[in-house]
Amino acid sequence: MDVLELARTQFAVTGSLHFLFVVLTLGLAPLVAIMHTRWAISGRPLHEGMTRFWGQIYVVNYALGIVTGLVMEFQFGLSWAGLSHYAGDVFGAPLAMETLLAFFLESTFLGLWIFGWGRLPRLLHLACIWLVTLTAYASAFFIMIANSFLQNPAGTVERGGRLELVDWGALVANKAFVFSFPHVVGAGLFTGAMVMVGASAYHLRRRTPDAEFFTRSLRTGVVMAAVGITITVAFGYAQFAGVQEDKFSAKTWAAVPLGFMIEFGQLLALVVLFLMLPMIGVLHRWRWTHPLLIIMTPVPFVLAVLGWLAREVGRQPWMIWGKLTVADALSPGLTPGMVTASLIGFTAVLGLLAIVDYALIARMVRRGPRDLALGAPAADAPRSPALSL
Repeated sequence: MDVLELARTQFAVTGSLHFLFVVLTLGLAPLVAIMHTRWAISGRPLHEGMTRFWGQIYVVNYALGIVTGLVMEFQFGLSWAGLSHYAGDVFGAPLAMETLLAFFLESTFLGLWIFGWGRLPRLLHLACIWLVTLTAYASAFFIMIANSFLQNPAGTVERGGRLELVDWGALVANKAFVFSFPHVVGAGLFTGAMVMVGASAYHLRRRTPDAEFFTRSLRTGVVMAAVGITITVAFGYAQFAGVQEDKFSAKTWAAVPLGFMIEFGQLLALVVLFLMLPMIGVLHRWRWTHPLLIIMTPVPFVLAVLGWLAREVGRQPWMIWGKLTVADALSPGLTPGMVTASLIGFTAVLGLLAIVDYALIARMVRRGPRDLALGAPAADAPRSPALSL
């Protein structure tokens, strides 16, 4: 492959692996916040345990996801200097907002939530996890504004060979953004909910002594999965109103991942809305359904990556639609050897992080809601699963 193809491959690999962490973070954050709200209202130990168990999984995925985001920043700086030169004043603005306002605030509130257990007042502690959720979605909001600008450079003019932002409102009202952001939100909710469903089904099939815990978790997951898949499908179709006419033509190859995403997304919607949701009261007892629910767990991740690939590949050969080609956005002076080395390095780091993330989450799921580190008193806290793996 030449330098351009290697750089595109690098971006596809790093972007896809990073998105696996992002979509789960967006899904688990509101679920943990809802469980914490139940606990704050009822005071029941069951709800506290659900908050701590699912919150622990959220924290692990969030922490490792941060590192994958840093790798994404490195590959931007290495391979796409032409984009920064031509449109950095526009493209960089929402990225800076995401970093300064959403990323740092989210990390701060999450730290307060983690270490404020038993120290902060009850309602203030609850507010922290809701602020974590809001800032997580603020982060996605700004990232999707930046990405939508690449799809449709609204609110900009070209002066002196560079793009300048003249209308911030046009970025927010961008036809490529107004439907894509809710679509991503729905995909995140659906993914997080299906992880909850699959993990609960695993324990219920094994006739866990924590049957009530995982029955409640299963029901919560099914309801949220129904909400998430409905939003995803509805806004997924709505996006076509703002898509350029030839974006998904045969010449882009983008129709292939798009087709798989649509067909399997529709199938999942039918299963969740017309099978799982009506049977929500008996799913925990029907052990023959539990292997099927476990098998369904990774499907939302696959569909999310397919959707991202369709959105990005369909833009080719443009980096910024109609303004800047991918070839012109490439950093000057790159050699195939340089990009190959960075591709191997980035893939190894992100692949390792994905494996570690899966291993830690799988370990915590298998252990169940016993001896949880999150929220445990300092003197009695067990070793972190990350340290005892």
